Amino acid sequence: MKLKFALITLFFFTLGFSQNNATITGTITDKDLNNETLPFASIALKGTNIGTNSEMDGTYTLKIPAGTHTVVFGFLGYETIEVPITIAAGETKTINQAMSSTSVQLNDVVIEKTISREKESALLLAQKKAVEIKQSIGAQEMARKGVSDVATAVSKTTGISKQEGSGSVYVRGLGDRYNLSTMNGLPLPSNNPSKKNIQLEIFSSDIVQYIGIDKTYTPKNYGDFAGANIDIASKDYKGNGFFEISIGTGFNSNALEQDNFYLQDGPNFTGFTKQEQPATGLASYGFETSWSREKIATPLNTSISVKGGDSYDVSEEGRMSFFATGSFDSQYGFREGPARGGVSSQGIARKDLDFFSYDYNTNTTLMGNLSYRIDTNNKLQFNSLYINSTKQNHEEYYGIIDIFDNAPNGGGVVRRSTFERTGLYVNQLLGTNKFDERFDIEWGVSYNHVNNSMPDRMQNTLRPVDDNGDLSVTQLNDLSNADNHRYFQDLKENEVAANIFTNYKFSKNDEDNYRGKLTVGYSGRIKTVDFEATQYNFQLAPNNVTQPVVTLETLDDYFVQENLITPENPDGLFRIVTFRGNAGFAGALRPQTYNGDQSIHAGFVSAEYKLSPKLTMIAGVRAEVISQSIEFDTSIIQGENELNTTEILPSLTFKYELNEKQNLKFAASKTYTLPQFKERAPFLYEEVIQTYIGNEDLYASTNYNFDFKWEMFPKSTEIISFTAFGKYIENPINEVVIASATNDVSWVNSGEKAIVIGGEFEARKDLFDFKHGEDSMFSNALSVGANVTYMYHNQDFDAEKVARENNLSVGFTNDEGGLTGASDLLVNGDVSYNYDFDNDRNLMATVAYNYFSDRLYAIGTNNRGDLVDKGVGMLDFIFKSSITKNLSLGLSLRNLLDPTVERVQEVDTSVGTIGSDEVEVISYKKGIFGKLSVTYSF
Repeated sequence: MKLKFALITLFFFTLGFSQNNATITGTITDKDLNNETLPFASIALKGTNIGTNSEMDGTYTLKIPAGTHTVVFGFLGYETIEVPITIAAGETKTINQAMSSTSVQLNDVVIEKTISREKESALLLAQKKAVEIKQSIGAQEMARKGVSDVATAVSKTTGISKQEGSGSVYVRGLGDRYNLSTMNGLPLPSNNPSKKNIQLEIFSSDIVQYIGIDKTYTPKNYGDFAGANIDIASKDYKGNGFFEISIGTGFNSNALEQDNFYLQDGPNFTGFTKQEQPATGLASYGFETSWSREKIATPLNTSISVKGGDSYDVSEEGRMSFFATGSFDSQYGFREGPARGGVSSQGIARKDLDFFSYDYNTNTTLMGNLSYRIDTNNKLQFNSLYINSTKQNHEEYYGIIDIFDNAPNGGGVVRRSTFERTGLYVNQLLGTNKFDERFDIEWGVSYNHVNNSMPDRMQNTLRPVDDNGDLSVTQLNDLSNADNHRYFQDLKENEVAANIFTNYKFSKNDEDNYRGKLTVGYSGRIKTVDFEATQYNFQLAPNNVTQPVVTLETLDDYFVQENLITPENPDGLFRIVTFRGNAGFAGALRPQTYNGDQSIHAGFVSAEYKLSPKLTMIAGVRAEVISQSIEFDTSIIQGENELNTTEILPSLTFKYELNEKQNLKFAASKTYTLPQFKERAPFLYEEVIQTYIGNEDLYASTNYNFDFKWEMFPKSTEIISFTAFGKYIENPINEVVIASATNDVSWVNSGEKAIVIGGEFEARKDLFDFKHGEDSMFSNALSVGANVTYMYHNQDFDAEKVARENNLSVGFTNDEGGLTGASDLLVNGDVSYNYDFDNDRNLMATVAYNYFSDRLYAIGTNNRGDLVDKGVGMLDFIFKSSITKNLSLGLSLRNLLDPTVERVQEVDTSVGTIGSDEVEVISYKKGIFGKLSVTYSF
């Protein structure tokens, strides 16, 4: 009886409550975008937690109690609008609201939740609406996955993996040469003489609004890519004033475990340092830094960042806004393991060493942008970015330096200390001008400067005095002048670039919407590259001079002025020489150089047309006139060469809307791949295990690309998609070991063709999202995401073709093989939990995993097997929590599984003398990386 009474009471209570409810509905639009609908804006009742967000089409519906209320409309970076209403029980009112970015300050208004265009759901909406095949990762997703730099960010997306030990990425198995890096649509320079693209890891996530990844070609893009155009969209702040400061500390488990952590003398903690070459030249010993290693007290990582922005109304429609950020990050690391080189076809290593590597990296970022919206039709934006990025590696190798003649029984020691610094300046002026509803112009110009230097790289080589005796008694090695040296390298690159695109809409339909858009544009980039390098070799005295016993700890006692051979001291122990000669030769200090000029001028036209309500097509063509010239004066040869070509690049894209939530997309295009300056300059670069030399006969390859994609968007935060893709590359460029006395590595057009065929699968799903109450905006949500890529890749190798086209000889071990850098399988996955306690407090936790299978590092030659990087899986944990309205904490633990990073050389056991079919060439663990941060917002 009591149960029946309770049920009846509950029924009448619920009925009475529902009868006291009312409904508001409407559409939110964006004044800044010509009143296009605005998704993900917040609609809330002031003073309550009742609210909702607008849908993808800008519409919303919200149930509220009958009575008098204030409805608050909000969107991060836009004005907050209050609308008073009185509504009766059962009534439905329509409130349409247009919003614009402004500096209006409403101190008494509290918005429970606002959503910015950096949100994952906003980027999914852009992906859904686009005709092109697009993919993006925004600031929200980067924060959720604990991403601190752009290289790591893009490796979390479908079909992309990060190259171990660098900021380069592979897209669908295609490495650096096949990709293109831009910022706000304008090209970025390279910071490495042997690379086409700048290392993406130097870009902090603090400067990023989102990263757009175009894996299919459109005529707006430069044609020199087949993998992806990775475009960094910089922060563009629009809201009221804010200021935020964040500090953090962290560790690398490997570095902390070392009783002593060492780095070279010279570079400082901040990375703002540069050792100069000795003013005394070769005539006297003028080096100011020590050969000895410096002990670091506690290798703890440091981070600090500040950011802020504000905006001001300057007229009825005009608005000025600015955003600025500055940050400094440092990170220690330690690696140890075997390092082998020159492995024969029988699996015998010519170099067999154990290495220890102490690493210290810094990154300092300063960025500011100023945006001026003149009116709703015209906008200007200026961006300025400075990055100082440094890498410091102190490496020590112990064992057999050369099994035939250099410490063949062990006891050899090679120490190399390298400090590399990159200073990057990016300056951009961007504009949009709309003349009427049919005609508008987008334009941008940029000036970029990069200075990459390697000041005072130091190397020493010791060998046992008696290879058959006590191997611990050592002296300086005298087999090559370069065994003990100091090396100075400087690369400067300047580039001016410009884009201008005009858009014209035509052919209105019955619903007063334009079916077509014609785009005509120009892109141009002109850059100069100046490279110079000088190596000071310490040539030991002839064999009739008895050299003393030397250890790594006594190097500074040996390399002193008193031991330098001079006319006044002919009985010294060493002299300083370059490859050109000693102090007696007037041109001995003339550096090795190469200077390059490259210009690309392109015009394009494309037409987008809605063939039916569901089918849209984009057809276009781009013509590029390319000129690349280079002059060189190196230890090998002096001369110059040119590469001039004109490329005609057609493209075609279709989009078919199956229904409101599903699309089919198809894209096909032709592109090309240029060789880089260092790849064509005959300059010899020596590493501990390997040497590299350019090839002036290298030429561009041609790429044919196609993609077919199905995508479904069940909700604004969910996606399921599958993509089939293929690439056919004519005359692919590869890095190979050439036939030479020292087994140098060079670059050649290695065969007639390469093929890539694969599939990508992506899914994001909300497992649950429980609100705290009916129409509450506070979430208790769990979501999962995963993407998988599987590829087949193959290329042919043709030694006769290489010999016919180059002054080089290559003996390929196999007739065909995979693409360097390509993994058959790539997997990314994450699980995220979010809980909102109230307006100011929440927590977010994410577990993220990524894996790549075995990938080819270098092609086997001269009967040697391929070099292969073994597959690796990485697990990260990220936790963030807002403690109060102003204070938040963050914790990240990366590389929790700490897998072994391993490179092997394959061996044909049918002709070999070892039992295994592979030899471990290099192997190490990176350790676990932890970071704790505190952020305070004003």
